Amino acid sequence: MFLADTTGLFLAWLARLITGAQGHWKGCPPTADQRIYFANHQSHFDWVLIWASLPSELRARTRPIAARDYWTGSKLRTWLTTAVFNAVYVSRTRATPDEDPLEPLVDALQSGDSLVIFPEGTRSNKGAPQPFKAGLFHLAEQFPEVELIPTWIDNVQRVMPKGEVVPVPILCTVTFGAPLRLAPGEDKRAFLERAREAVMAQRPGGWKE
Repeated sequence: MFLADTTGLFLAWLARLITGAQGHWKGCPPTADQRIYFANHQSHFDWVLIWASLPSELRARTRPIAARDYWTGSKLRTWLTTAVFNAVYVSRTRATPDEDPLEPLVDALQSGDSLVIFPEGTRSNKGAPQPFKAGLFHLAEQFPEVELIPTWIDNVQRVMPKGEVVPVPILCTVTFGAPLRLAPGEDKRAFLERAREAVMAQRPGGWKE
């Protein structure tokens, strides 16, 4: 436990050193309310950057979502994601037709944890987020009391672009917006588009196509 805690503090410090990352709480304060932080997705470094931007008391109860096939690819990655980050593993492909890919996330939320998720489902370097997948909608339906926080990670694609393994020092920001909730009677498509627009609205200077 001591080694994991020390490693976590070191990695948070290292991430901030490399990126200058700071959390900008534009629409909500950094409180310990149960939350789902949902963000744009551009690199494997994304959830580390969000995690490092949180105050230490929030990091202790906020679990990132990690792709099982990638983050269990070596003993070091497995140890980091389990012992240090307490990540929730998700499978990018279903082992059986009946498998529910949201089950690990539901279990974590039922345990009172907060989550960091990427509704696009895959990384993109095209600027605007890709259309969101349905998982965020289903979680909002099942856990209406959990705050949904739109989050924009800026410049991270320049720190660790897709296909790269060594981060490059560059200034990054993580901006947290106002909580979103599923409106009564709101359908899935409308909610997911509204959630995507809320993420894009957190970009410093606003969004310009």
